[in-house]
Amino acid sequence: MSDSIRFLGAAGTVTGSMHLVTANGRRVLLDCGLFQGLKELRLRNWREPPFDPKAIDAVVISHAHIDHTGSLPLLVRRGYRGPIFCTPATADLLGVLLPDSAHLQEEEAERANRYGYSKHTPALPLYTAADAERALDQLERTGYDRPFPVAGVVSVTYRTAGHILGAATVDLQLGAGQRLVYSGDLGRYDRPILPDPEPVPDADVLLLESTYGDRQHPTGTADELARVVNETAERGGALLIPAFVVDRTQEVLWLLQHLEEERRIPVLPVYVDSPSATEVTEIYHRHVEEQDGEMRSRTQDGQDPLKPGRIQFCRSVEESKRLNDVRGPVIIVSASGMATGGRILHHLAHRLPDPRSTVLLVGFQAEGTRGRSLQDGAKTIKMFGEQVPVRARVETIHGLSAHADQAELLRWLGGFTRAPRTTYLVHGEPEAARAMAQAITARYGWAVRIAQDGELVSIA
Repeated sequence: MSDSIRFLGAAGTVTGSMHLVTANGRRVLLDCGLFQGLKELRLRNWREPPFDPKAIDAVVISHAHIDHTGSLPLLVRRGYRGPIFCTPATADLLGVLLPDSAHLQEEEAERANRYGYSKHTPALPLYTAADAERALDQLERTGYDRPFPVAGVVSVTYRTAGHILGAATVDLQLGAGQRLVYSGDLGRYDRPILPDPEPVPDADVLLLESTYGDRQHPTGTADELARVVNETAERGGALLIPAFVVDRTQEVLWLLQHLEEERRIPVLPVYVDSPSATEVTEIYHRHVEEQDGEMRSRTQDGQDPLKPGRIQFCRSVEESKRLNDVRGPVIIVSASGMATGGRILHHLAHRLPDPRSTVLLVGFQAEGTRGRSLQDGAKTIKMFGEQVPVRARVETIHGLSAHADQAELLRWLGGFTRAPRTTYLVHGEPEAARAMAQAITARYGWAVRIAQDGELVSIA
């Protein structure tokens, strides 16, 4: 098979995004993500890739989330020495996220060795901080809306995806007029902080995410957040918000500040307990060119639109530990967003047994994560080798998702001036992908297929 795509991740699942495009004798990897969630998926991170990393000509990254970039250090350690293309904001975010991911890998291995709960002796990290730094050295920054060469005749144009800072759709010109478009993760319309997804005019082959292809996001997000804050404050409890370092933390801060300004919630102590989230928030401030109208206007007027009245950013371990002694009402925002690692685990272990506490889930919770277990009503959660009782309330706000829902995905598809020859649905659990396929066929009559894990398809 000459020109082809092989789906190596995020096919039938929402994690481990990686698609190998072969065209005109060149090999381009779209995203290089880490598998998260279910153990059977996480174990795939340890396997050798089904290709020779040294034979890859270029890597093109859609955005900085670890499920799209977290295997870059592994790829480099296994011999890849070529360019890793991304937007400037994505490069800045990766400067935080990849070393942080490596640190979590090393920390988990060290903890497993200390407490003896690993099946391997010694437990080793998936990759190290040195591997992450080598990957960062290979980043090549490029902007939006102008084509740039990546490998031979293959060129790429980035367009704003609106998902997180720096997120882009990927428009690949493969030569001989052949055009492949990859949506990456598409953002929402009419959301704060970031602009709407930019339309793409046409494609021969389209790879489309389908994370929320089976649902519509609810409205009234601010109302829901105000209710949860007020109810937790009335109980004198702690509101724990496991939040993704990128975008979700910033949107939560935006909403809390606005609710305070409108006097819909009390001005409570807000702790952002994540050095990475602190750095990322500073990056969001710096990239004014990526901000939407209100965010840019406030920033240029010298205001800080991501700063509730009593906010404190915790960088050191000592500052984090001191939060154990803080009595409610209090709000603690900490990573990781699915409670798979990071400082939020310590806060959950400390506060979950307290019925006055609330855990507020504000993002997608993949199968196999602690966040998903909490969302599904687990009575105990295993952390640090022990079962922790769940007596706290667990709430979910779906409207804060940074992923487009079914209606928004269809809206973005409406920007195409001609139908793609084939649309492949990726980055979605089976039910969501099936619903999205049916919706596209019903609305537009396009040829749609659900990508299968490991499948090789011709794009000639």
